[in-house]
Amino acid sequence: MSKLKFLALAAIPALCVAQYMIWFYAPIEATMGLVQKVFYLHMPMAIWSFVSFLVVFVASLMYLVRRTAFWDALAGSAAEIGVLFSGLALITGSIWGRAAWNVWWTWDPRLTTTLIMWFVYAGYLLLRSSPMGGERRALVCAVLGVVAFLDVPLVFYSARLWRSVHPAVFGRQGGGLEPEMLHTLLAGMAAVGLLWICLLLTRHGQERLAGRLAALRSRFLETDSQQG
Repeated sequence: MSKLKFLALAAIPALCVAQYMIWFYAPIEATMGLVQKVFYLHMPMAIWSFVSFLVVFVASLMYLVRRTAFWDALAGSAAEIGVLFSGLALITGSIWGRAAWNVWWTWDPRLTTTLIMWFVYAGYLLLRSSPMGGERRALVCAVLGVVAFLDVPLVFYSARLWRSVHPAVFGRQGGGLEPEMLHTLLAGMAAVGLLWICLLLTRHGQERLAGRLAALRSRFLETDSQQG
């Protein structure tokens, strides 16, 4: 718990510094103007959602190998954060797209594959909340957590594989960033990363406690039925 408190205390000033850099340090982009600053929120949310789904993939593989509740809880916790962050990335991307393309949504390859990814992992979370038996549910979710990750590299490379109006920041289409813009982006990545770690550790701890409580409850009910 002390590590979590330390990370949380570090995340607060990091987020404040990132916001300061967004609004006062990074220059206003010449073409899009002030609305371009949503990029410094959009990009970290998108990247850390990818990291979340990578954790789901690794934890799901580990569950298939070890069959322990630790890895199942980690996969579920990371999926929740990934769905949240990718949803925020879609929302901020729509705000940006409204100013850049004059539409809130277009069926661009990057946007379409991201939306599909969001629905797949939202379905994963629905499956985790189903009344299916504990071990069977964990096994099915682990298989889905492995298969679902196939869409993540597709989202990342979609702007390069197909003709896309979405800029590839770390590719040829990105054209590079001004030093102040790059510094602001990196500060936002670090700040959101600290927040991501805090959320993951918190949800993982809650999931493990919920699993222990469920096990104790089932034992109590079993003992009570035997005595009755």
